[in-house]
Amino acid sequence: MTISDKRLLRQLITAVLIKLLLLSVLWWLFIRDSHVSVDPNIVGNRFGVPTSTQGASK
Repeated sequence: MTISDKRLLRQLITAVLIKLLLLSVLWWLFIRDSHVSVDPNIVGNRFGVPTSTQGASK
């Protein structure tokens, strides 16, 4: 590896680490406490699958 290759590798690793850090901070600030409720009937209607009120099939 030449010196310029080592420098490029170091810069790429630094850029990836900074992006991972920023994504982690954004997740921590905006998404961590978000909860999505899922209604099986609505999901079944959306995908055209009949849903049962008796629970999961065995």
